[in-house]
Amino acid sequence: MAFHSRTQSRTKSILALLTLCLLLAGCGKTVRRLGTEQLLASDAVDRVISQINFSPLAGQKVYFDHQYIKDIKGVGFVNGDYIISSLRQQLIAANCLLQENKNDADYIVEARVGALGTDQHEISYGVPANNLLNTASTFVPSAPMIPTIPEISIAKKNNEIGAAKIGVFAYHRETKQPVWQAGIKTERSRSKESWFLGAGPFQSGTIYDGPMFAGSQIRRPIRKLLSRRRGRKNEPTPPPVNYAAPYMFPLAKQLQQEKKSDLPPLLQPEGQLADQEKDADNAAGKSKVVPASAEEPAKQ
Repeated sequence: MAFHSRTQSRTKSILALLTLCLLLAGCGKTVRRLGTEQLLASDAVDRVISQINFSPLAGQKVYFDHQYIKDIKGVGFVNGDYIISSLRQQLIAANCLLQENKNDADYIVEARVGALGTDQHEISYGVPANNLLNTASTFVPSAPMIPTIPEISIAKKNNEIGAAKIGVFAYHRETKQPVWQAGIKTERSRSKESWFLGAGPFQSGTIYDGPMFAGSQIRRPIRKLLSRRRGRKNEPTPPPVNYAAPYMFPLAKQLQQEKKSDLPPLLQPEGQLADQEKDADNAAGKSKVVPASAEEPAKQ
């Protein structure tokens, strides 16, 4: 009997706790999604272009023909100009010599866009809002007006997907012979928002650095637990320069070294001063005159 009474008390405590959670649960709502849609579109474009490896054209004079990439009204801020500039960046990163005049180039690179847009999917676990009872009451003249039944959901999920499709190929300017093609590249970016018992939105996806709650990053260890991802297999060989990461090319490093060497001695880094002193000592050692007394006697 005592065990049975303890079980009943625990069950009542759990039910009371669940009821309290339902009463205290908040309600979150995303007011505008314009920024999310733009991030999804640009992230999909970045993911596609980061896969295109222009290394076969490295060191060649290339003209980028973008006449088939048009700005389309209604797509949003991410449009033809962003795609063109991103492709030019990837060409330069592969050490292709971009030419502004078509006649100065040996090869023509042509690109096209097959898709750029976003999709949205909503899933609700519960009873959706409806006005069936209100509609049915209209057939009975004496019946009072019944209000619309609100949405009663335990959990809710909103998924958005951004898609981009780009094709690139190259041919010789004079002979028009095909030289190289990247193939058709397609990528998708994702954004997911979830609500549980009215609390949310919990945000995750490719456009976020980690799990978010209503636009703010979730602190560890919950963030570490939620951001576990399985490694992808059979990943393609990436281009020599990561498109999405900062990178300093050899020319920039050379300019940086020249800029440091022009500084006064007091403002130069210690390492560079030590190297300069070492070089000066080596130069002085080579030009140093050896006295006659220090010379070795001639062998008999």
